[in-house]
Amino acid sequence: MILDAARLAFFNLFARETRSVFWKVLGLTILVLIGLWFVLRSLFMTLLFPWIAGFFPEIPDWAGWLSFVFVILASIGLALGLALMLSPVTALIAGLFLDDVADVVEKRDYPEDTPGTAMPIGPAIASSLKFLGVVIAGNIVALLLLFIPGVNLIAFFLVNGYLLGREFFEFAAMRFRSPEEARLFRAKHASTVFLGGLVIAAFLAIPFLNLLTPLFAAGMMVHLYKLISQRDLGFHR
Repeated sequence: MILDAARLAFFNLFARETRSVFWKVLGLTILVLIGLWFVLRSLFMTLLFPWIAGFFPEIPDWAGWLSFVFVILASIGLALGLALMLSPVTALIAGLFLDDVADVVEKRDYPEDTPGTAMPIGPAIASSLKFLGVVIAGNIVALLLLFIPGVNLIAFFLVNGYLLGREFFEFAAMRFRSPEEARLFRAKHASTVFLGGLVIAAFLAIPFLNLLTPLFAAGMMVHLYKLISQRDLGFHR
C-alpha cells in the first residue's frame, strides 16, 4: 500500500497536470532567493562592511583594489549561503500549492470520489509555515545528533519520517475530515503513516530531487489516505 502510494506520487510529479505547479514553485523560489540575495548584500554593505573596514584604517591607496575584491568574495559567499536556504525556501513556497497537487491526484486517480476541500489562503499560509518549521526543527535535531556515531543517519530518517508523515497525512485527511477527526484517523493508523513518512524522508535525502519533496509528499499522502480509507470504512471519531 505504501509502495503503491509512493509509486503513484512519483509518476504524478511528471504528469502534464502537475507541471504548472512545478514551474510556479520553481519560479517563485528563484525570485525569492534573488530578492534575499539583494537584501542580504545591502545589509552587509551598509552594516558589516564599514565595521570591517574600520580595522584597516591605514590601508594605502594602491591597495584599494582589495576592498573591491573583498566585496566580490562577500557577494559570492552570500550566494553560496543562499544555496543552503534553497530547500527551506522551496518547502515554504511549495506549501502554498499542496492543495493544487491534491486536486490533480484526486481528479486523475479518484474521479468517482467526492473531491476534497482546499484550505482557505489563511490556513494554507499557516500550514506552509508550520511545515517549514517542522522541516527546520527536524533537521536541527538530526544535526545535533550528527556527533553521535552510528546514530546520525538513523536519527535523520526517524525524526523526518515521523514529522513529515504526520504533517502530510493530516494535510490529506483534513481535505475530507475536520482537523480533530483527521488527527484521530492519523493516530489510529500511526504505524502505516510513519512508514510512509520514512519513504518521504528517503526522498528528502536525494540531492536536487529533494526540492520536490513537498509536492511528492502531498501526492503520496493523498494516495495513502485514500487507500487506508477504503480499508477502514467504519472509522468514526
